[in-house]
Amino acid sequence: MRVERSVFSWALYDWANSAFAVTVMAGFFPLFFKQYWASSLEATDSTFYLGLANAGASLVVAVLAPFLGAIADRGGLKKRLLLGFAAMGIATTSGLYLVDQGAWGLAIACYTVAIIGFSSANVFYDALILDVGHVGVLGRISALGFSLGYLGGGLLFTVNVAMTLWPEAFGIADKAMAVRWSFLSVAVWWALFSVPLWLFVREGPNAGDGSLRELVAAAIHRVGQTLTHLRGLRPVWVFLLAYWLYIDGVDTVIRMAVDYGLAIGLKSDDLIIALLITQFVGFPAALVFGWVGDRVGARKGIYVGIAVYVCVCLLAYGMHSEREFYFLAVTIGLVQGGVQALSRSFFASLVPAGHSAEFFGFYNMLGKSAVILGPVVLGLATMLSGDNRMGILAIIPFFVGGAWLLRRV
Repeated sequence: MRVERSVFSWALYDWANSAFAVTVMAGFFPLFFKQYWASSLEATDSTFYLGLANAGASLVVAVLAPFLGAIADRGGLKKRLLLGFAAMGIATTSGLYLVDQGAWGLAIACYTVAIIGFSSANVFYDALILDVGHVGVLGRISALGFSLGYLGGGLLFTVNVAMTLWPEAFGIADKAMAVRWSFLSVAVWWALFSVPLWLFVREGPNAGDGSLRELVAAAIHRVGQTLTHLRGLRPVWVFLLAYWLYIDGVDTVIRMAVDYGLAIGLKSDDLIIALLITQFVGFPAALVFGWVGDRVGARKGIYVGIAVYVCVCLLAYGMHSEREFYFLAVTIGLVQGGVQALSRSFFASLVPAGHSAEFFGFYNMLGKSAVILGPVVLGLATMLSGDNRMGILAIIPFFVGGAWLLRRV
């Protein structure tokens, strides 16, 4: 596949925002929150509050996503809304640099708003895939985005990890300040590599412009029509239910893995290095998954990923050493990007023409509302049992249920 400038510029946004997903969501925020901002709290309590923050942000996105998507389709606003929400995420991510030790409430607030910006922008980013490619190559285009995301996020994360391991080499006072500088570097990286999408990606025809009030009214009406339309599109809504379940498990593992490792006594530096390994394994693996998905079908690839995640949860329950965590990190890296990329391309192939942002609004709504449930279930299972290991087992039913529904698409 020859990569056109618009396709590469679209995919490069994944390179940009994956820095937030890796360094902030999966890596340093859970670690720093537990050990720096919320060090006065019990480990099970900080896990619960972190899960609640992820769930709260996801709830906001879940409510807004369908309406934002409908507005974007109606007004041709996908790019502008993407960059507006990205700016919100960039600003609050940089704000984490200013949060002092012990101020866990303020840290949670900045983190929550940053996730809302990050996730809302992705509604429009996902929808733009249909403006840069056609159905026959969507798997490879989607995989290109995820693979660049793994590579770009991994490169910056490598620098951030080096900053925390050897702060004096970077002229930084200590490890804590290095982490705070890392949050600032994510904001700069995210902003810088969003520019090509703005310059070189063109939106297709839209339903016309209008005032904000008219667009909102039209969006509410259109969401109602979409819900009615969905009733007659059985493959779409069955897939959305399946996705709602299995992506819950995927995103919960991404956001809570470091917290889980800390809670069972693993060393923070080892956890961060394992997460770094996941990124670089994920880069080629996502490309391979995209190629396979376009040839043998996305569903088969998703099944493989789901099966691997179930095995990972079972192995994590009995995990005791950093070496085992490294093994699980490599395993997750082999399938994580593939599951995400094939899900996006599979859904894109089901979307009616001219309704991309609107339908991807529902896609992201269900994906983010799933992440409301997963972290809360993990946090509650941990709190009620007093054992973090029980929390990881509570994720397995989401994978099993998702696979069962996917068979019926």
